[in-house]
Amino acid sequence: MQIGNSVMSLEIQESEKYDNAFALGLKPDPILTVSEWADKYRKLSQKASAEAGQWRTSRTPYLREIMDEMSPSSKTEEIVFAKGSQVGGTETLNNLVGFTIMTGGPIMLVQPTVDAAKKNSKQRIAPLIEESPELKALVKDAKSRDSGNTVLIKEFPGGVLVMTGANSATGLKSTPIKILCLDEIDEYPHDLDQQGSALDLATARTRTFSKRKIIYVSTPTVDGRSAIQNLYDGSDQRKYFVPCPHCQHMQHLYWGQVKFDFKDPESATYECESCNEQIENWQKTTMLLNGEWRATNLEKVHPKKRGYHLSSLYSPVGWASWGDLAKLWVDAQGNNEKLKAFVNTVLGETWKDRGDAPDWKRLWERRETYKTNTVQPGVLKVVAGVDVQGDRIEMEILGFGRDMESWSIDYRVFYGDTSTIESPVWGQLEKVIHESWTAPNGIEMPLSMVCVDSGFNTQVVYNFCRKFPIQRVRAVKGSHTASIMVGLPSQVDLTVGGGRKIKNGMRVFSVGVAIAKQELYGWLKQPKPGPDESTPYGFCHFPEYDEEFFKMLTAEELVIRWVKAVKKYEWEKVRDRNEALDCRIYCRIAGAMLGLDRYTEKNWTKLESEFGQVSVQKTAENVQKPAEKQKKTAIKRRKSTFL
Repeated sequence: MQIGNSVMSLEIQESEKYDNAFALGLKPDPILTVSEWADKYRKLSQKASAEAGQWRTSRTPYLREIMDEMSPSSKTEEIVFAKGSQVGGTETLNNLVGFTIMTGGPIMLVQPTVDAAKKNSKQRIAPLIEESPELKALVKDAKSRDSGNTVLIKEFPGGVLVMTGANSATGLKSTPIKILCLDEIDEYPHDLDQQGSALDLATARTRTFSKRKIIYVSTPTVDGRSAIQNLYDGSDQRKYFVPCPHCQHMQHLYWGQVKFDFKDPESATYECESCNEQIENWQKTTMLLNGEWRATNLEKVHPKKRGYHLSSLYSPVGWASWGDLAKLWVDAQGNNEKLKAFVNTVLGETWKDRGDAPDWKRLWERRETYKTNTVQPGVLKVVAGVDVQGDRIEMEILGFGRDMESWSIDYRVFYGDTSTIESPVWGQLEKVIHESWTAPNGIEMPLSMVCVDSGFNTQVVYNFCRKFPIQRVRAVKGSHTASIMVGLPSQVDLTVGGGRKIKNGMRVFSVGVAIAKQELYGWLKQPKPGPDESTPYGFCHFPEYDEEFFKMLTAEELVIRWVKAVKKYEWEKVRDRNEALDCRIYCRIAGAMLGLDRYTEKNWTKLESEFGQVSVQKTAENVQKPAEKQKKTAIKRRKSTFL
């Protein structure tokens, strides 16, 4: 009898659970907007926020309209938010999550990867729920039995929060979703497991809902490949206009109006475009409170779609000041990678690389007289890039130094049939991989990393690379759509002697060759520094190679293609032979795999001490004057470059 009563009790509980959910589904849309909900219920945790306590939309007033358009009372279905850092963009999604937990409905939050989704869940969503009593009461403790609460799934009355990564096709193709939050979409795969764009897979989940919400949020990346920029270009392109405290002229903030002395960038002010008066950073608070969003592309006004752009110039007082941003700008001079990061993360704009190929004749004319197959002073790591053709293998051996300065050590071609691992040509390549080069202080320098292209005679390349530790030799597969230079390795099947297959027997690295090419062409266009000038970041040195090498090195250019009314950039050959370019790209990838891009001053100094070198970059005589010269040149071109 007791068992029967228990079963009946459970049935009643389940019935009440579904009745409550059904009743919630019939409830009219809540009167509160997302921003009003946040001001009333959102608590910021010390674990996830620099300003713990009650949320105040007045702190970031430019977010009010964006959040209110996310509300059920708004007819807007798609919101595009292209932004810089330090403006609170991600918090708008967190507020929408909290709002939805209280009001009900299925919501999905997508990060670039599953790992990023788990991290966001633990560091942001968990504190969001924990610090707000109203939310904590609705989402059961993950430790309780059958709570419906895991790292990536949070159930609540009348709905569920699903969190996943854009690199998981299974996660993106889950249950229908009414509210879809897509964070950092420029880092999403363009083709996920050959099933199409991650964005398309995710947005397909919302088609069954008539009152859906899709929110795209991201920092832009490279022009032509930036998903957030393409979406923003197709919107009404709203900008936040603020009044000048001197003349009340309404204007949107842009970098060309930030004025500062390079010797004291932290004293930067903003010059009004109307009265030319200087505005201090502390005056920003009143400006933001009295600002308003205005559509600037009236041809694309749509009742159900809005696009917003906001740079870090709008960051509230106490966060990133105009002086902080000016200092970042000064520090980035002469370093293309830092400039790119500034344009993307501070200005919230795409990085525009010049796509034309460098002049091969100019590169040939500035060759240097050092001997091939020798290590020059400054080289701290030796790598190699290998390109495989049907009748030959081509290879460049490259030395990297401080600030990614490089010296081509040798370029070799091995002739022979590459279709079988038994061919002598592979033995020649293996012999070189075991070579070492003598540094100026007498220390032997082996190859620290070798990247071998697996796009041709793939299984043979796999079998060759399998002979070596993966820490030294890696099979790589180039991708022109990858948003990062080095992706995570994927497991592939391996065919060995006799046709025997080994399931998941090989790890292959997907690499962003398009990104590497843009960077390399920027480096190759740098003029040779004079006697009193410092060497620019990424400068490339070459010995006296023949003309054919430099023609191959500059054999491609970036061209514009229009695909379904969307502008895209593609690399196209301007000459038949491009092996030297491919080899150099794989050398660059090898350097990235070694982590050279993340090396600190301490790392470089340690390496230099090992090889008995003193960096000329450190001496004031070699740095101060050229740096000042670069900054003076930069200040002249600042207005015309990033407006």
